[in-house]
Amino acid sequence: MLLSGKKVVIFGVANEKSIAWAIARLFHEQGAELAITYAGEAFEKRVRPLAESINAVAILPCNVTSDDEIEAVFRELGSLWGGVDIVIHAVAFANKEELKGTILNTTRDGFATAMDISVYSFLAIMKAAHPLMQGRGGSAVTLSYYGAMKVFPSYNVMGVAKAALEASVRYLSEAVGPDGIRINAISAGPIRTLAAAGVNGFHHILNHVEAKAPLRRTITQEDVAGAALYLCSDMAAGVSGEIHYVDGGYNVIGL
Repeated sequence: MLLSGKKVVIFGVANEKSIAWAIARLFHEQGAELAITYAGEAFEKRVRPLAESINAVAILPCNVTSDDEIEAVFRELGSLWGGVDIVIHAVAFANKEELKGTILNTTRDGFATAMDISVYSFLAIMKAAHPLMQGRGGSAVTLSYYGAMKVFPSYNVMGVAKAALEASVRYLSEAVGPDGIRINAISAGPIRTLAAAGVNGFHHILNHVEAKAPLRRTITQEDVAGAALYLCSDMAAGVSGEIHYVDGGYNVIGL
C-alpha cells in the first residue's frame, strides 16, 4: 500500500460527492491513518458518519477563517500522532450572487471572503502544520481549477482566488521545501459537486468540456483522488510547486 502508516488530515469533506471524500476513501484503502475536519454543526451531520465509516482516528471541527480553530486541530493531531505527513486542502467559497454575470458584480466584502476562505486558509493551515511536518518527507495538496488561467462564464472572483491559490502553491513550495515538505495543486476539471452547483451555468461548462476534452468525457472524483494519491506518495518524491491538471486534457485545447 502506497500510504501505509501515513498520518493524513483532510480539510473540505462536505458530503459523499465531494472530491475530498473520494481522496479520503482512497487514502484509507492505501493504508493511511486519517483525521477529518468539518465546518460547523450542519456539516458535522453529514461528515461524521462518512469519517467513521473509514475509521478516522479524529473528527474535528474547523472553521478555516479562524486561526484559533486551525491551531486547535494541529494541537490535537500533535498530541495524537506526534506529527503529520499529508495535508489535503479542498476548501473554497464565494458568495453565490457573485458567481453570476461578470466580475464587475464582485463586492469588496465578497472579494475578501473568497480570498480568505479559498486562499489564505491554505497558508494558515500550512503555518500550523509546518512544525508537525518537518523532517517527515511530507506533502500537501490543494485543489484548483482552469478558471485560474482562463475566463469561464460566471466564475468571476473564484477565478481570481484560484489564481492566487496557484501562486501560493509556488511560494509555499519554496518556503517549506528545505524542510522536505512538498506542495502541489490539482487543477480538476468540472465535476458535479456541492461547490460546483453554486456556479451559474455550470452544466453548460460541464457539457462543453465533455464534448471538447481529448478524452471526450468529464472526470470523476476518483480520477482526482488517484492523482492526489500519486502526489502524496513516494512516487512523486521529486515533485513540488506543480499545478497538475486532471481534466481529460481539456487545458491543451485551443479551439
